[in-house]
Amino acid sequence: MSVQSAERVHHETQHLTLEILAKRPAADGVVEVVLGSPDSAELPAWLPGAHLDLHLADGLDRQYSLCGSPGDRGTYRLGVLREPASRGGSQLVHEGLAPGQSVEVTGPNNHFELVSSPRYRFVAGGIGITPLMPMLEAAEREGAEWSLTYMGRSRATMAFLDEIVARHPGKVEVCPNDEVGILDLAERFGTVQEDTLVYACGPEGMLRAMESATAHWPAGSLHLERFAPKDAELLTKDRGAFTVRFTESDVEVEVPEDRSIVEVAEEAGVPVIFSCMEGTCGTCETRVLCGEVDHRDSILSDEEKAENDVMMICVSRAKGDRLELEI
Repeated sequence: MSVQSAERVHHETQHLTLEILAKRPAADGVVEVVLGSPDSAELPAWLPGAHLDLHLADGLDRQYSLCGSPGDRGTYRLGVLREPASRGGSQLVHEGLAPGQSVEVTGPNNHFELVSSPRYRFVAGGIGITPLMPMLEAAEREGAEWSLTYMGRSRATMAFLDEIVARHPGKVEVCPNDEVGILDLAERFGTVQEDTLVYACGPEGMLRAMESATAHWPAGSLHLERFAPKDAELLTKDRGAFTVRFTESDVEVEVPEDRSIVEVAEEAGVPVIFSCMEGTCGTCETRVLCGEVDHRDSILSDEEKAENDVMMICVSRAKGDRLELEI
């Protein structure tokens, strides 16, 4: 299986009922969850960077990166960090799920595709290692040059650390804060490396540091995946009203300043699919046919936003008075 080209890949969303086959510690505060089909059927294919939406109790939907091997069509593997400050999803996974139980999922979906390149530099912070694990395997299989910088509070908190180091000797730089301190990413990425792509996932502070450290690199060099909105304040400020026409449904609606396109579409009976409502998961990505978009998501690159071809309708809005969307 080869890595992906630069073109964004879209897959039809699939809804599945899976069984928890195993659940075990992966590090302090992290559990590994292994899912499979109750009848041992082959699972939908996926590529590095993909995630699943878990539909948990109390109406909570959460996205978790697939960290196993795409070649394994019998199981999906997730790593879930317990976050005390979260809204309850990680607590439900840690305390409410057990082997033998069923769980509803949607996906796999992918908005963090691995673009083909002769060289990669991977940077992980904490649980941000999970989407990168299949990428390491793909880069190795393709014969690309690569290295991984893996940061965490301590070795004990760094999920799958021993497994990754054992599989890729000599290519993994282990950087626990309690041993080496906080890395100077600006220094590490000060020299531009030609024909090299950088993939990073981790806490927002690290990602902002990566954006600053690679600002002088060629456009498109840095690829990020965020767990939370890049700018939460942007989601609610300067929200004007506008009109949206859903061309496939032949429905036209007014979107007031205090509501999202998703909310208004649902009320009008338009079949929309969504999950995070924060512009971070990509489930609601929709093709734009007419109108200029006020992009407020944390997924699309600056280049993709400038193309104005797609938008995340859970948070993004119209710059003008009207949009036409292919729904």
